Amino acid sequence: MDISKQKEVITAAKDKMSKAIFHLEEELKTYRAGKANPAVFHNIMVDYYGNPTPIPQVASITTPDAKTMLIQPWDKKMIPAIEKAIMVANLGFTPQNNGEHVRINVPPLTEERRKDLVKKVKQEGENAKISIRNARRDGVDLLKKYQKDGLPEDLVKDGETVLQKDTDNFNKKVDEILALKEKEIMTV
Repeated sequence: MDISKQKEVITAAKDKMSKAIFHLEEELKTYRAGKANPAVFHNIMVDYYGNPTPIPQVASITTPDAKTMLIQPWDKKMIPAIEKAIMVANLGFTPQNNGEHVRINVPPLTEERRKDLVKKVKQEGENAKISIRNARRDGVDLLKKYQKDGLPEDLVKDGETVLQKDTDNFNKKVDEILALKEKEIMTV
């Protein structure tokens, strides 16, 4: 047992923490801030021949202007299913179907809707912080296991210190991401 085990544990924990940040950023892309953003449809599923499928996999989504999105399904029979899925998702959109595509006019966000979105953003941030803390805990547990197998105690303590610093840095990054997204949502 040597320092390479300690580095291995720290690298694995840091990798998990980075993935938590990446996941948070991807999730926050789906929160609209008053302008047309096709990413809001990435998690909305439609029934595609019996299989739940995300809208972007059954249609192209374009934004002709800042307040409009066009969803053009590759199979015209999907239009009613797409309309229904958007209504069920309760995004605050009213889809308009002209037989060729579904048009979405993005309404301005109400103050109440903005506050609701900020709450959801904060919840996503808390989930990311939980993932980061879990990565630290798993790393510390692994270091202690290695200590029983012969890893020197000072390497274990140093490893725990590094893991805590990484945890603090990643939590700070989550706070920065949340502050930016909250500002984006609350800006009228």
